[in-house]
Amino acid sequence: MSTNPLADLSAAGVSIWLDDLSRDRLTTGNLAELVADKHVVGVTTNPTIFAGALSKGTAYDEQVRELAARGADVDAVVREVTTTDVRNACDLFRDVHTRTEGVDGRVSIEVDPRLAHDTDATVAEALDLAKTVDRPNLLVKIPATVEGLPAITRVLAEGVSVNVTLIFSVERYRDVIEAFVAGLEQAKANGHDLRGLHSVASFFVSRVDTEIDKRLDALDTAEAKELRGKAAIANAVLAYAAYQEAFAGPRWDALVAAGARAQRPLWASTGVKDPAYSDTRYVDQLVVADTVNTVPEKTLHAVADHGTISGDTVTGRAGEAQAIFDRLAGIGIDLDDVFAVLETEGVDKFEKSWAELLDTVTGQLNQAKG
Repeated sequence: MSTNPLADLSAAGVSIWLDDLSRDRLTTGNLAELVADKHVVGVTTNPTIFAGALSKGTAYDEQVRELAARGADVDAVVREVTTTDVRNACDLFRDVHTRTEGVDGRVSIEVDPRLAHDTDATVAEALDLAKTVDRPNLLVKIPATVEGLPAITRVLAEGVSVNVTLIFSVERYRDVIEAFVAGLEQAKANGHDLRGLHSVASFFVSRVDTEIDKRLDALDTAEAKELRGKAAIANAVLAYAAYQEAFAGPRWDALVAAGARAQRPLWASTGVKDPAYSDTRYVDQLVVADTVNTVPEKTLHAVADHGTISGDTVTGRAGEAQAIFDRLAGIGIDLDDVFAVLETEGVDKFEKSWAELLDTVTGQLNQAKG
């Protein structure tokens, strides 16, 4: 048994990205230590992460006071402090980005979640974020809503790398892949170098079990109990099969010839929410090459301490995974409704966090102005 599960995970082709960023992580050297000691090769952020970061401690006070003195409003302050953190994190990961030829060393920042159902506004915000951060290893996060799909294509077409977030169903994931491929084709036509254009597709994991387990518990049958905790990993297995299927054939080969790289699946929401389950299950049961696992620090340390990495746990399991979904449908679990609820809740949660972030910064601004 290996004494370094994180090294084993990395060797298996899984890129470990931290699902957190704050000014304190940057200034104390904590993030640099995770890169050096815990095989962390990227960072993701979201409105909830920034809301938490700005509500704790005094790390942002000086910058907020400076912005207040210049007359900045709350939206300008939020933009400035979040893009500053992301820019500095991009600089920290620059060596990783160079060493991996742009595959890793990536830092993600999300468009304002209030724009999730507005294609044009999402595109404008994404391009503005890319211009403001101005780093080659940035990924701009765009939600995989119906309105987000054309935004993904248009942003990629402008030469901006994208992290597609809030993906729950394999059906929507196939739409995301199509949006990505179309974006690369347009980027190529626009004269952009595809070698520098990257994307990941953030497929949310634990929330699927949370929602489906709740419905299984309501059924309270023997089969429902036996199916608890099986949906999320099965869903991810089917997503990986869709990834393998999509990135093949003449259309994709033409883009590869121009320097394109496939849009890697990213396992998001991998912190375990049900204490009945192993706290490493969404990492050590989703080991497969050419993927990313973005983990909260608590999960990172759990994997380092007692994770079991035993090679590829995903490839070739699509039939088994589909059988689980067939059984779920057979006992009355409305999977379409599950995924619709999860997407709606996902957007709503980020909108709520964004509102909390604005409230926190408003209070800080008022304090700075006396």
